[in-house]
Amino acid sequence: MAVSHPETSGELIPRPALTLPALRQAVAVVCPSRLPEFFEGMQAAFVRAGDEDSVTPIRMFYREWGVVVEIARHPEAARRLKAAESSLDSDDAAVRDRAVREAGEIVRWAHAEVVGG
Repeated sequence: MAVSHPETSGELIPRPALTLPALRQAVAVVCPSRLPEFFEGMQAAFVRAGDEDSVTPIRMFYREWGVVVEIARHPEAARRLKAAESSLDSDDAAVRDRAVREAGEIVRWAHAEVVGG
């Protein structure tokens, strides 16, 4: 399945590097209400990295938040994702199925942008 590109006009900020300072600053700008979640996830990733003696949890944290920021920095993509998430509560199974596909498409697109961008 090809991942379609959401409307990208009007990017709020440039794509940040996948580093702690850059992601922290980007979250503070495009989705500041999620900063507590960001810091909790960061703490968990660093603890897990120490427990596993591996940097993989930190890399996964950076990638996860890179995707969050990628969506949030594109207002149309963020709007589409929010609408899809709201539709998950529908009583209509077809509406829920479309919402799952839409959300998946947006997240796959953002992931591809972060990994390949």
